[in-house]
Amino acid sequence: MSTATTLDTYRLLGRSGLRVSPLSLGAMTFGNDWGWGAEEAEARRIFDTYLERGGNFIDTANQYTNGSSERLVGKFAQGRRDELVIATKYTLTGRPKDPNAGGNHRKSMVRSVEDSLRKLDTDYIDLLYLHAWDATTPVEEVLRAMDDLVRAGKLIYVGISDTPAWQVARMQAIADLRGWSPLIALQIQYSLIERTVERELMPMAKELGLGVVPWSPLGMGVLTGKYSRADLDIGGGVPEAIGTRKNIAAGNGALTERALDIAEVVKQIARDIGKTPAQVALAWTLLNPAVTSPIMGVRTLAQLHDNLGALEVEFSDAQRARLDEASAIAAGFPHDFLAMPLVRAVMFGEVRPPVRL
Repeated sequence: MSTATTLDTYRLLGRSGLRVSPLSLGAMTFGNDWGWGAEEAEARRIFDTYLERGGNFIDTANQYTNGSSERLVGKFAQGRRDELVIATKYTLTGRPKDPNAGGNHRKSMVRSVEDSLRKLDTDYIDLLYLHAWDATTPVEEVLRAMDDLVRAGKLIYVGISDTPAWQVARMQAIADLRGWSPLIALQIQYSLIERTVERELMPMAKELGLGVVPWSPLGMGVLTGKYSRADLDIGGGVPEAIGTRKNIAAGNGALTERALDIAEVVKQIARDIGKTPAQVALAWTLLNPAVTSPIMGVRTLAQLHDNLGALEVEFSDAQRARLDEASAIAAGFPHDFLAMPLVRAVMFGEVRPPVRL
């Protein structure tokens, strides 16, 4: 089974006409403010090489590396801004003691967008994501504020990230009914070690026209094979964004016994096909038809070259089956219940269920 393609084999993002590359460049690593990012010179080499290979989809956020990420993206984009699809996010606070500096509400959104426009040194943002659901802001407030910014020309498209499927579906329905700008992209964590999004979020996105843009497709680096069971003991305390990548992986629940077992299968298949574990893990996410463009979070030019090799990976059916089996999750209720032979028999009797094309 092949995922082979190139960065300039563009895909439509959700139900929009926006063309984006099949791998997007994550800029969370641009700047070393958090202790583990790329210095400016290396970040520029990464950025330039991605564009030279045909890439056009850049992902950042208002508070990545304390704002350095957006500033560097804006600097690197000068002279070629209109060739790029720059996505950023709002929600995260830049002033921890200010109750209105973060969250999903209109004030937070408007101020964040204005700040992002200044840091990116541009007069428009191609795609703005709500970064994470705050569980307090009315959805109508979010959607109307997004639509106002689109109508003002400051945003071109809008999307959403890290939000329950039922809430996203509700928002999309409201936007459609009221003629507001629809959500065209869903950014969620998705990898061989995080497949629970296959239960609700990914089917919802496919049905409602949101292109899935996975973050951490390498499982916080665990799927590259760089960690072992000796790394499971990281000591006490709560890991923060500022610290080692290993602590961040552990703090996000990615560095576990199960994840290391999956990483071992990835390494075995990588050896079999002459690719690297990172290339295998990235290529696997591209097999899902709901996925538009996984985000590469590289810190070095060498890592970028390696990640781009995922576009050349081809799996046999047996190899894909091994990866799927090693990383399988229970579908849970109601999915497992609805798939039971007894339940299907009482619904369809002796008639073969219709096939939805």
